Amino acid sequence: MPHDVWIPPVHRDLTHGVERVAVDGSTIGAVIEALDAQFPGLAARLTDGDRLRPGIAAAVNGVVASRGLRQKLTDASEIHFVPAMAGG
Repeated sequence: MPHDVWIPPVHRDLTHGVERVAVDGSTIGAVIEALDAQFPGLAARLTDGDRLRPGIAAAVNGVVASRGLRQKLTDASEIHFVPAMAGG
């Protein structure tokens, strides 16, 4: 099940300018692994160990994923990696 993944502009140096990629994965973590297989170094920019890096959120079909890398993806989805928002 391919997902439509939008690459943030700050990371497009690793994708040679490509802004959208179709990859398979049953979780956000698996999607990042698939992205890293195509574009080495992308996982290091998006993750810190077994979590998304602080300041990065994954949005699936417009909704921020509450489970981070463990967020399950049951249908083909649109995924964006965006700066996490904090309020005060």
